Formats: sequence, structure tokens, C-alpha cells
Amino acid sequence: MTQRQALQLFENKKVRTLWDSEQEKWYFSIVDTIAVLTDSQNARKYWSVLKTRLKKEGSELTTNCSQLKMQSSDGKYYKTDVADTEQLFRLIQSIPSPTAEPFKLWLAQIASERLDEMQDPELTIDRALEQYLLLGYSESWINQRLKSIEIRKELTDEWKNKGLKEGVQFATLTDIITKAWSNKTTKEFKILKGLKKENLRDNMTNTELILNMLAEASTKDISQAVNPKSFDESQKVAQQGGNVAKVALQELEARTGKKVVTGLNAKQVLQEKNKKQ
Repeated sequence: MTQRQALQLFENKKVRTLWDSEQEKWYFSIVDTIAVLTDSQNARKYWSVLKTRLKKEGSELTTNCSQLKMQSSDGKYYKTDVADTEQLFRLIQSIPSPTAEPFKLWLAQIASERLDEMQDPELTIDRALEQYLLLGYSESWINQRLKSIEIRKELTDEWKNKGLKEGVQFATLTDIITKAWSNKTTKEFKILKGLKKENLRDNMTNTELILNMLAEASTKDISQAVNPKSFDESQKVAQQGGNVAKVALQELEARTGKKVVTGLNAKQVLQEKNKKQ
């Protein structure tokens, strides 16, 4: 099952979601939904009591709900009770709330938007732009981040065309590229920035993002030029692509006297921005 996690916002309240591309379904965190609908100070307890009541009433809703790993506020992933759109509509009927109708409309919109994105990928970029703005990122950073998504997609498409496999092979090649230009593997880079499950690219500075884009774009261009026939040959190409960005990094550091790769992460940047405001 190919999944993509996302954080949706309903009236500035966060609802964790997960898209299952095989079933073409959204799954929503039930606890987050209850927090939105009830303004409960303890949504988990509310859900626990509601589950007990629904079972006594003979409802199969709680039995049919799934548990999937979702990211918590501490950055770690925990099994969380989730419901698809149809199940969530049924659950809402059991929760007296003035927010129920607007929330139903929001759910329908989310489902419709995802299907639209599948037909027009450009819409995905537009939605990502909106989400990053809501989270407080600067427009200049967002522009770089959206471009990095496009370049990454071009590179992974090239790898797929060469018959490489998502998962271990993609991760290995990404590590080679990252290590070549930054002198750190992806894991080492995340440790430097104090990250756990957070996305590394979402925590890169503008300059780090630009160099990473240069490395990935160079890898794609070199791959198209030399046409590697095996995974081993693609690893050599990844090293060469990363080296292109390494040269740029060394030149920049020599002229500025400052390290490009630092421990600065998005959370620190946004906190500093909020203090100034």
C-alpha cells in the first residue's frame, strides 16, 4: 500500500490524514476529528467513551475502523485510530456538534481535491504552497521547496525509467548524492539538525535546498547522458551528480568564510521569525 501523509487544516485546526493510493482513499485521525467537532480537552477519552457506547448500541463502526501509524506532536509515529471518509460521515452523526455540517462539507472537498490532483498534478503544488504559507514559511523558501519537489520527481522518474526500485535502491542513491555534496548521509544530516521523523528538505535552509537541487538535477542529467545499465552504474552517477554541488559548496564557503551545512532547522527559523513579529 503506497501511502502519503498530510496535515489538513480545518478552521486552523490540524487534522492528520493519510492517502492510500491503491484504494484511492483518505484516512483521517479520529481523535483529531473529535477535537475539531467537540472542542474537548481530552479527545482521546471522548473517543474511548464513544467507542464503548457505539459497541453497546451494536454499531460495527468501531470494529471496521483501522489503525495506522501517524506522526504525533513529538515527531514520532504511533498507531492511531483512523476512519475513511464514509466511516467518518457515520461517526459524525454520533457526535452532537454545531461544526458537524461545515466539517462534512470540508471532508467532501478534501476527497474531491485529491481526485482532482490525480488528474492535474499542478494542483498538488498549489495545495502545498497554501499549506507551507499556513505553517509560516517564507515565500522565498516555499518557492525553493516547490522547485525541489519538481526536481526530485524528475530524478525519481529517471531512476524508474532505468528499472531501479523504490525503497532501498532509491534511498541508497539519495544517500550517495547527499553525502557527496554535504559530506553527510541523510541520517547524519537529520541528526545535525536535531530531527527525528521530520522531513529533511522541509528543514533545509534556502542555500542547502539550492545545492541539493543542483545535486539531484545534475544526477538526472548525467544519468540521461551516460545511460547507466545497472544499479552499480547508477551509484557512480549519483556520486558524480553530488560532486557537482560539492564544488559549488566549496566555492561558496571559500568566498564567504561560512559553513553552508548547519544545524539550523525550520522550527528554529519559524520561532525566530515569530519573536521578531
